[in-house]
Parts: sequence; C-alpha cells; structure tokens
Amino acid sequence: MSVYKFEDLKSVKLTPHLSSGTSPIIEGKYVYYCLNQKDAGTGSELHYHPNELLIFALKGKINAVVGKERKIVNPGTFILIPPNVRHSMKATEDEPCAYLYIKDCTWTVVGVSADEELPDKPMSVEEANQKFDKGEIKDRKNQGAGNQEAGNKSIIIEGVPNCYYKILDKINQPYSVGNNITSIEGERMNFKFYELSKKFNEEKANSDHEYFFYVLDGKLNFKVEKNSFDVDTGSIIKIKKGESYQFSNISLNSRLVTISSNNYLESKIS
Repeated sequence: MSVYKFEDLKSVKLTPHLSSGTSPIIEGKYVYYCLNQKDAGTGSELHYHPNELLIFALKGKINAVVGKERKIVNPGTFILIPPNVRHSMKATEDEPCAYLYIKDCTWTVVGVSADEELPDKPMSVEEANQKFDKGEIKDRKNQGAGNQEAGNKSIIIEGVPNCYYKILDKINQPYSVGNNITSIEGERMNFKFYELSKKFNEEKANSDHEYFFYVLDGKLNFKVEKNSFDVDTGSIIKIKKGESYQFSNISLNSRLVTISSNNYLESKIS
C-alpha cells in the first residue's frame, strides 16, 4: 500500500520514559515517518540520538530547544536537527501540538537522555514500552536530565547553527500567485515544500530515492507504478526507491511537503 492517513493508524508512545509524545509510525527502508502529538504543557526532556531529525510544525505552538537555543515555534516552520544535537520539543501550556516527525533508520525512533552516554545498541519502540511498563527503565518526564554537559562526549550542545526555517507564516495563509517550490538539504534527508496555485505535474520513471509526500491542503492525483490515487488533506504517499511515480494538482490551490532519503543515508543502510 502506498497511501496512508495517520488517523487510520495505531499510535504508540515513541519514547515513554522521556516524552509524552505519541504517534503512528510508517517505516520505510531508510526513514521513519511519524506525526508526533503532545498534550498542552507536555513534551520531551532534553535528549539526543545519532540519527538526523526533521520536524514540520502542523498544529499548536512548540516550546523548542535545539543545542542551547530556545524558541517558540509556530505551525508552518521546518526544523532540521543534525545527529547527536541536544534538543527538546514541548507543547506550550495553552494548547496541544502536532508535527511531522521524521528520523533516518540508522538508529531507532527511541532517543537517549542528555545526561546518558549513547548505548552500544538502541532500544526499539516496542522494547522501550515493554521495559517502561515493567518499571525496568526510569520515568524521566518532568524530572529534567540532571547535569547534561558533564562527561557526555556523545552529545552536541555548543556551536549548533540555525536549525529553523519559516516556510509559512500560518499553516492556512492565503496562496501566492505563482507556484513556489522550496528545498532544504540535510546531511541524510532532504525536505521540499510545494505551494501550487497553477497547474503542475511531476514524474519520475525510476525514483532515485525513497520519498514520503504529505498533503497539507488541496487535492492531487498520484500514480505510483500502475496504481492511481486521488488524495486530499492529510494523505501520506510513500514512494519506494526505484518505483515510478507521477503527481499533479487537481485543485489549483494545493500544498504538500515531501522528505526523501539521499545517497549518503542510503550508503549507510544498504
């Protein structure tokens, strides 16, 4: 199956001892694709992980920490967090938040507390939840992470460049006159935003990477191999590396975002 909606999928606790976040997980060969959801005033403690993390804010405001920088993030903002950089994402006190949450598959979805060294082997989400339910790992939520900087050689806190990109002022702002396509390249994954107010068509006979498209607004038609789908707001379209695909906008006003693996990531996993 190539087309999903998050509301049709089961949510799990992603890192139960460090975060209140719950999400469905769509697993590709190179990428974990999630919708992280957090109740007002809750979120993750300071932590890190050796995979790259991409975030696109959809709902509510995020009280974000990346490296040493603290920032309130509104819907329409993209965040690119490099491997091993300390971070925390919490919903502000006034409302819940939700954001696209994408990690590369060189590590699992489960992060590591900022005051702990990176383990030799990551826990899977299932293992973390089982151990948490049995009391085998300590609940760190709302307790902080102690002295995060002392002795941890794995984590990056200092000297982190800007990781925030404002893509939209508001998630539902008025459309511009022409088509707008914005690309941001990470170390392992790439992000692209499409705002389509004119007819548009994109096609590849042999996809160069793994792709996940997410429809923010409007209606589009996707063809993946021999299958054709009309999709609308909230649809996720997964394209495997090597598959043919084509998409065009049915409604002139359409927005979507996509992430893709790149050659470097694929070389680390293949």
